[in-house]
Formats: sequence, structure tokens, C-alpha cells
Amino acid sequence: MKYAKDTRPKPVSSRTAEVLVEALPWIKNITGKTVVIKYGGSAMIDGRLRTDVMNDIVLLKIIGVNPVIIHGGGLAITDAMNKFNIPVEFKDGQRVTTDEAMEVVRMVLMGKVNQELVEAMNEHGNLAVGVSGSDAGTIMAEQKSPELGRVGRISRINSGYLEDLIDADYIPVVASIAMGEEGGYYNVNADLVAGHIAAAIGAHKIVFLTDVDGLYEDFDNKDSLISNLTMFEAQYMVENSVVSTGMIPKLQSCIAALDAGVFRAHIINGTTPHALLLELLTNTGVGTTLHSTEESCTFDAHPLGNFASKLIENRQRPILMGDLRTP
Repeated sequence: MKYAKDTRPKPVSSRTAEVLVEALPWIKNITGKTVVIKYGGSAMIDGRLRTDVMNDIVLLKIIGVNPVIIHGGGLAITDAMNKFNIPVEFKDGQRVTTDEAMEVVRMVLMGKVNQELVEAMNEHGNLAVGVSGSDAGTIMAEQKSPELGRVGRISRINSGYLEDLIDADYIPVVASIAMGEEGGYYNVNADLVAGHIAAAIGAHKIVFLTDVDGLYEDFDNKDSLISNLTMFEAQYMVENSVVSTGMIPKLQSCIAALDAGVFRAHIINGTTPHALLLELLTNTGVGTTLHSTEESCTFDAHPLGNFASKLIENRQRPILMGDLRTP
């Protein structure tokens, strides 16, 4: 008698099973909740990394998380401006955005970057919807400085459109373009957009995908990675220029989100394979976690006030290096 050959795949390793079991309490805790993900850096530029990140976000959606993606596209904007022979100028780390440059920003962010991300996720089904901050007046801004041109300071977030998309089971992919309070468009910092949107929609968590492993006490000392940090300690680091210029908007966004009631903020390295899943669904995590020590902290429907004025003086507390991770 002939028997059919066993073509079933080999059993997964016990370690794989252990990882799945380890993830269970984290999955249980995050299912049904909203997570804002600021996507940028090398993970956006490298095609393979971009595909991996989009797949990880789709996986989060499948297990019941409500992801909201915020993105910029600085390098792509610079490349396009060079092609159109538009001068590229920065002041204090911010792009000088003329009216002509603003048209390029809109073209690149909405016509190229945003649609590439939507397309990558929609290979798995009709999941993602591309959104400009100007759609339904979602992001409103005022001019930050005449010297910077069409660079905006966020004045308010109108969250209704995003909430409708989330309720309809879509993944909003938001380009960091704002509608001007007096008309026109503004180029706004994507890190700050992420923090304000997380606050406005009452997100459970906010995650920043960067090109570094997290926040360091001393960037030149790779053993000084900070695993946990309070928002008060983060405020101290910003006020005293302890961190690099590029990290300041991320910390400011974390502070805004935590102060509005967001449970946790995370800064992780998007070039680490599956960093998003490792940070959100495992016991150890891979980056820096920020949290509020305010037990009575609740969601504020108007989070864009002077949140810094509410921060208590906390100058003498050491940077936390312990592990406070809980599901």
C-alpha cells in the first residue's frame, strides 16, 4: 500500500511558540485601542524596510489595533526641489518654504510619499486611506515666522474626519500639510503633528520610528540608552538642551501627548527589523518608553494649550533606567 507523502510544513520552533505566548497579554491589552505611529527616517526611504513596516502595521490592524500613520518626507522634498531648481534653505533646522516650495511639498507628500504608503498597505486589502492635514481642516496652522515662509505652527486639530475613518475600520495615513487659518497651506513638522493628533483623538500610545535606538543620556556613549523616562524628565532635557536638535520635536510631541492622557510614548529605531512589533508586543521592547507619573491625568479635549505650564518642577530626579514595562 502506498501512502501519501507528508508535505506539511515543519513544526515551528519552541522559541517561536514562546514569543507568541509572550505576546498574548500585550495583544489583549492593545486590541481595540488607537496607536499613532510617526513614520520617517531610513525606514521610509529603504524600499524593503518600508514594506516590512507597512506589513507590521497591517498585522497590528488584523489583531484589532487602530493604527494612525503620520508622515513627512524631507529627503524626497529636497530631491524634488533640486530637480525643479528651487533653492533649498534651512534656518535653525527648519526648511524655508516659499510659495513655490510649498507647491512642491504638497506634490511630494500627497502625490508621492502618501500614496506609496497607502499602496503598500492596500496590497493586503482595502485598509488604508490617504489624508492631507488640509482635508476637512484636520490640521490647522498659523505662520510660524515670516523668515520661514509657509512653515506653520499648529493651532488646532479637528479630529472628526480621522475618528470617522477609524470608526469605519480604515487606517488613516496623514501627510503633514496643514490648512492655514487665513487660507493657503502650511508645511508643518510631522513629529509635532503626531503628538497633537495623538492627544486630540485620545490615542492609547504614540510611537516614533527614527534612525536611532532611542533616547541617550550621551549620544556618543551607546551604553547610555534610556529605557524609561517620565514626561517631566523629558521636559527637563528639552529645556536644558540635553538632547540633539532633531530629537526635541519628538520629545515635545511625547510631552503633549502624555499630558493629554495618552498612556505611553515610544521612540524606537525603525531600521531594526520588526521594531514596531517588538516594542508593542514583547516584554523587553527595543527603544525608549516615556510615561506620565500623573495618576489623575485624563484626556483633555483641547490639548493644544500651554501644556508646559502645567509641568511640575522636577529638576532633581534622575533619569530612569529601570524597566517599567507593563501591558
